[in-house]
Formats: sequence, structure tokens, C-alpha cells
Amino acid sequence: MDWARDLPGWSLHEQSSRIVCGPHRWHVQTMGAGPQLLLLPGAGSSTHTWRALIPVLAKRFLVRSIDLPGQGFTQSPASGRSGLDEMAFDIAELSRQEAWDTHAVIGHSAGTAIALRLSQSLNIKQVVGINPALDNFDGVAGWLFPILARFLAASPFTASLFTMGASKARARRLIEGTGSIISDEGLTFYTRLISDRTHVNGALQMMARWQLDQLLADLPTIKAKTLFLTGAKDTAVPPRVAQDAAKRMQNATTVQFDGLGHLAHEEDPDRVLEHILGFLKT
Repeated sequence: MDWARDLPGWSLHEQSSRIVCGPHRWHVQTMGAGPQLLLLPGAGSSTHTWRALIPVLAKRFLVRSIDLPGQGFTQSPASGRSGLDEMAFDIAELSRQEAWDTHAVIGHSAGTAIALRLSQSLNIKQVVGINPALDNFDGVAGWLFPILARFLAASPFTASLFTMGASKARARRLIEGTGSIISDEGLTFYTRLISDRTHVNGALQMMARWQLDQLLADLPTIKAKTLFLTGAKDTAVPPRVAQDAAKRMQNATTVQFDGLGHLAHEEDPDRVLEHILGFLKT
């Protein structure tokens, strides 16, 4: 994504800023005042995914939303910093550099795994995970998918081939394949993302380096009070993943939404916000 060309048409672009920290040039959106919240998108997404939540949360909190390394508008020359622990470390460094005093982190999908890692290094008190991706692939996919992802990420042509013919129809198929039906506005943002070679490559690099074994082993030691929100129709990360993870944690609960899929917070932001705001009061 090109900052000068594309940012003016992006969601909540008036709240955007650039912060250089480590090897990355971070895209950060900031809005509101009060206790500080950090919002983390899932793989292949961006700050736009929170467009309906940020203005409401900003009435009570100082909200910061960031794009992950190499994705959206966050520029990263270091593909080796795309793994879970590396990204969590770099976001923690960004937080320390900017003196962010984050009280709670809200993550979607793989962003939840990063949020839980941050809760350990930054002493985060509360974590909300929406359809948290907290499970390794089962069976053959457990060894085949990481190998395939590394192969795709290593090819200079893969991202270009993926972005060829990118359209709103393709974005709709991708989103509906996760069990969600979102607005035309949301599809427009995802169409722009899947049309961008740098963004697609960043998502592939993240997939190729994604390792959850240590985090899963650490779940019983995580102290942050945690709420997992799941969509009953999620075909990307089944609700049982959050339920199983919560059982292993010290202080985690789950809520399941009927009729919603992987992008539950984009499908029905009011319902999701009700639970988030209630949880953050405690």
C-alpha cells in the first residue's frame, strides 16, 4: 500500500500517523482519551477491520490500532520479523519507545496470539480475542501447510500471481469462505488489500513463520484476564479452539455469537462492542 496515494481514501485515515521503530515504519491510528487500548488485526487484514469499533471505544479509551509488519500501511524490510514472537517483541519495543501505557489489547484471529504474548512482556491486564487463532493445524495440514506457506513466501512471483485479477467478487468469496457476510464498504477495503503485492507478500511471510507451540505451552501461565468472542459460523477458526484454550488458562471466558463468522466484529459491531465494553469495565 502506498501511503501518499492510498491513505487518503482509507478508513479513519485522519487518525493515521507514521512511527519508525526498529526495522519497521509503523502505521498507527490513534483516537480518544482515557485508559489505553491497543487493537491488533489478524493476518492479511489492517486497521480498517476496526472502523466501526474505534469511534465507540474512543469515547471511553485512548485507542491505538496498528497494521502488522509488512501488511496494510506498515512498511517492513525485514521478512524475518514476521513470526509470532518477533512481531510481539517488535510491538513491545514500539510501545516502550512511545511510552504507551496499554491497559488492554484487543486482537482478531492471529492478532489474539500476539496480544497474549504482549500480555506477558508488557504486563497487560486484559485481553479480548475475537475468533482467536490459537491452534495448530491438525493431521496432514500440520506439516504440509507450513511447508507450502514457506514455499509460496519464498517465490518472488507468488504475490504478483495472487493479486492478478483481484476484484470485489474475489474478496467477497474469500470473506464468505470464512463464514462472514460484510458490508460493501468492507469488501472495498479488502479488495484493495488483496490487490497490493506488498501486503499479500507480508501476509504470506507471516503465515510461513507462524509457530504457536510455545505460546500454547504457556497458556496456563498467562495472568491477563481474557475474553474470547467467537462466531458460531466461523469456518476459519472453529469456536472449539477458543473454548479449548480458555480451559487451559487461569482467567479466561468465552462467548459465542450465533449467526456470525470469522469477521464477527465487522458483521455485527454493536453486539461485539456490548461484550467488549462490559468486559473492560471489570
